[in-house]
Amino acid sequence: MLSGDAIELLRSLNHADKLSAIQLLISDLVKEEADFLKSGLSYESSSLYDDSGDSELVELAEIDDERF
Repeated sequence: MLSGDAIELLRSLNHADKLSAIQLLISDLVKEEADFLKSGLSYESSSLYDDSGDSELVELAEIDDERF
């Protein structure tokens, strides 16, 4: 967590220096991610999508098709 002094210092920077600080931090994060994610390995991704109701939707569509 950032200290109050660090936050104060960042807020006091001019626009160009703030952009430089952001660029530096993003660069560091990219390097950390590259170390964390090893090339050639597969990683499971998560999703908010829940497909538990898909089969019911298919059944309803079939019933609807039979009606017309």
